[in-house]
Amino acid sequence: MTTTRIIAPSLLLALLAGATVADAQYYQGPPPQQPMYAQSWMTPPPEFAAAQQRGFHDGIEGAKKDYENHRPPNVNNRDEYRNPYFIASPDRRDYRFGFARGYQVAVRHMYGPGPY
Repeated sequence: MTTTRIIAPSLLLALLAGATVADAQYYQGPPPQQPMYAQSWMTPPPEFAAAQQRGFHDGIEGAKKDYENHRPPNVNNRDEYRNPYFIASPDRRDYRFGFARGYQVAVRHMYGPGPY
């Protein structure tokens, strides 16, 4: 008889504790989503051609490098912009346009608005 008096309340407590843990996980809900605007500035405009999109991405990377190395923002100081030898001749103008645009967007995002 003593065993039942000990086991029954213990079993009841164990069941209630398990239900409480399960309920706590249920009420927490899914993790919060990252805001959409966090990455939207890094997306090239949809009307850009392939060379412009690559230039846009490379411009962002160039601005990041300048920012990380504490250099003043100046697109003309980037070798990739001045001499895009790795791009076919007909596409170099489009690449440079995209690069300058991506660089400008990244500079405004990282350095803040100002005269650059």
